[in-house]
Amino acid sequence: MNISEIINRNQTSKYRVAKNSGVPYMTLNNICSGKTQLGKCSAETVYKLAKELGVSMEELLEPYFSPRPAFDLFKSNVCHRLKELGDIDFLIDALERDDITAYYRKSWFPESLYLLAMVDYISRVNGIPLCNTYSALRKAKLKEPVYPSSVLAAYAVLKDESVLERAAAESIPEFMRFNIVESEVRNVN
Repeated sequence: MNISEIINRNQTSKYRVAKNSGVPYMTLNNICSGKTQLGKCSAETVYKLAKELGVSMEELLEPYFSPRPAFDLFKSNVCHRLKELGDIDFLIDALERDDITAYYRKSWFPESLYLLAMVDYISRVNGIPLCNTYSALRKAKLKEPVYPSSVLAAYAVLKDESVLERAAAESIPEFMRFNIVESEVRNVN
């Protein structure tokens, strides 16, 4: 549970937490918005916030302990999970776990949007209506296109823009909506 969720669970406000803890409001606001990582704050700041929120420092820092895997590894893991579970069980699992929101709150935008694209793609190919929970998130888009490493390697060798253009043209629409170039999610080993 991240700090914003803990604040909400305690039915308080960022302003009240900042005032009572002695942590400047702007600092707390930046932590909650992801501009500042709590894991990089001083022990004193973490202590003050944990004490005010009635949680241990470890509980407050827990979301920052999970290492972020390389994006290609993340994509591979998602595709393998789809292959192992099958379409419907994958959808159920993804929606129940709500990793889409968890990744977004960690500012792991490519991972969040990739998983949402996968959920939307699997929903479309199975004729299942989209989950309304993510309607606002569907308006997000990565600033720069994210290409598979194989496409980037081919581009680096050939120095030919058409490699990137062809990959984007062949990409699954649900992924391209977020500026993620992905054409194959089922053929994994």
